[in-house]
Amino acid sequence: MPVVKALKKIFIGKEKNPNDPRIFHKIALIAFFAWVGLGSDGLSSSCYGPAEVMLTLKSHPHLSLLVALGSMITIFVISSSYSQIIELFPSGGGGYLVASKLLSPHIGMISGCALLIDYVLTITVSIASGADALFSFLPAEFYNLKIYFALIMVSILTLMNMRGVKESVASLVPIFLIFVLTHVLIILFALFTHLFNFSSVISETAFEFNNSYTTLGFWGTFFILIHAYSMGAGTFTGIEAVSNGVPILKEPRVNTGKKTMLYMAGSLSFMVVGLMLAYVLFDVSNQPGKTLNAVLFEKATLLWNPSFSYTFVIITLVSEAALLFVAAQTGFIDGPRVLSNMALDRWMPTRFTSLSDRLVIQKGILVMGILSFVLMIFSYGSVTFLVVLYSINVFITFVLSQLGMVRHWWIERKREKKWLKKLTINGLGLILSLFILVSVTVVKFNEGGWITILITGCIVSFSLIIKRDYDKTGRELTRLNKLLEKSIFSEIRNLQEVGQTPVYNKFGKTAVLLVNGFTGLGIHALLHIIKLFSNTFKNYVFIEVGVIDTGVFKGINEIEQLKTNIKDDVNQYSEIMLNHGYYSEGFTSAGLDVVEEIKKMVPQIIERFPNSVFFGGQIVFQKESLLTRILHNYTVFSVQRELYNQGIQFVILPIKL
Repeated sequence: MPVVKALKKIFIGKEKNPNDPRIFHKIALIAFFAWVGLGSDGLSSSCYGPAEVMLTLKSHPHLSLLVALGSMITIFVISSSYSQIIELFPSGGGGYLVASKLLSPHIGMISGCALLIDYVLTITVSIASGADALFSFLPAEFYNLKIYFALIMVSILTLMNMRGVKESVASLVPIFLIFVLTHVLIILFALFTHLFNFSSVISETAFEFNNSYTTLGFWGTFFILIHAYSMGAGTFTGIEAVSNGVPILKEPRVNTGKKTMLYMAGSLSFMVVGLMLAYVLFDVSNQPGKTLNAVLFEKATLLWNPSFSYTFVIITLVSEAALLFVAAQTGFIDGPRVLSNMALDRWMPTRFTSLSDRLVIQKGILVMGILSFVLMIFSYGSVTFLVVLYSINVFITFVLSQLGMVRHWWIERKREKKWLKKLTINGLGLILSLFILVSVTVVKFNEGGWITILITGCIVSFSLIIKRDYDKTGRELTRLNKLLEKSIFSEIRNLQEVGQTPVYNKFGKTAVLLVNGFTGLGIHALLHIIKLFSNTFKNYVFIEVGVIDTGVFKGINEIEQLKTNIKDDVNQYSEIMLNHGYYSEGFTSAGLDVVEEIKKMVPQIIERFPNSVFFGGQIVFQKESLLTRILHNYTVFSVQRELYNQGIQFVILPIKL
């Protein structure tokens, strides 16, 4: 379809070669780009996290400075604990892998499900909040168009990410830098213009705290602070992104990851504390139709030159909106990666491990984009509602990750010299994460938090059903693998006298069998050919395609190991037939798509063996259902269709489980 291919090149880009030894250098992110692509989620939360704190405190604005201090401590503690996770898991995986390896696979699955919902919400909240910022300076009559604009942005970012991570991140760097520069300028301006007012700010904060303590008592004041702290918990939601995205970082990945984490923690702390302080200094209050940041920028630039002030505010708000769109990148980068990691462990359909010809997890990106699109419609782009859904799941992952790390350092205390220091860091992270999780769940449960818990529970149940099906199929395949015992080859031995020297016969009848590993399934298919066609075939050719998926696409060594493994597989099949008097060869290839790789090999095979008939085994389940069609491989039907179009015979051999 030339038109479709041309459009695909325009919008998605030309295909990339996974076998190119320089490919990992081309697509890997340096610390700065990682800060933009992965750290923007955390940094962008300063657009709504501090504002939620201020709106919650209302008549106690100065208490926000205590919340700001607590938020800064939390950021650095959680960031430090995740830096240790990067050290321990240099291949990435984040909260899902940590909980799976250090606690149990089932707990890891729960962590992964929570992360998936969190990343969908990352996309939705970021874009909805960005739309709010953008529409803050537009006339009120345009406000009803906000939801349509948000839906368009979800679609555009989905398309951009299908082009590739590095390309999508690089195109957004200018936006990121404008945001940082404009917001740093406003914060510094607030500090310098109120340099001599700090003593009064401190005294007013102390007075407000004492007044609250006297009026409400200790627990009343504590509840107000905790409520505000929990409402601003969205501030911490992007911190885990770097540990999950380690595989896309430039070597040495651990150093790049830790440097990125430092950039994120430093910039986020500065923004959160700086904005909350600026709110207090400029006495910022809520105004209908405007974000709190928009009100701050207008008040801060009130005495500037009017035209310059207006231009600066517009640029700042546009950059804020744009950064929130950049922050959605985290969901598009890490969400599909979590999905693929769970698919590798059979908690999700294995098709989510496949890479597109742009070397991205395209199916995962589409799932994240579609779910965000639906959620945007359901919530009508309400940031207040979405933030309620947002915070709970990420802290489920935080708690499980920190618990796993604490358990690990305790077990390793006799072998690790610095175990106490590391345990203390992760222990503090665990205490803070657990405290926030409990407070956020209690405070937000009736406000809509129960919806997040319900959705996560449904995803967990779905994962258990998928895992049960894969485990059942695995047990049946294990039974088939017993056919690898040498006794099964007695049927082969009876067909042709052993001892004859196999000779290549170009025009002899040739059976070409597609195999996927040296397994009982392949042997079963081979025996079917021999039983059905007796001595018809003089040559046997085995072809195998090694799929470069997310489990393999980690480095050149992994891809080379895959190529070695598939050659060993076909050589074992060939040796069996050669030892029993049949001429046999093997053909192998490694790529992203089995059908495409087979199409490349077919002309070579046909030229060498003109009288070839192609075969492929297909598992037949006792009870076919929609679930089996989603979960299991039906590639042979696609291969058959392609070869039929070329006039080549292809026979599907049913292997009943």
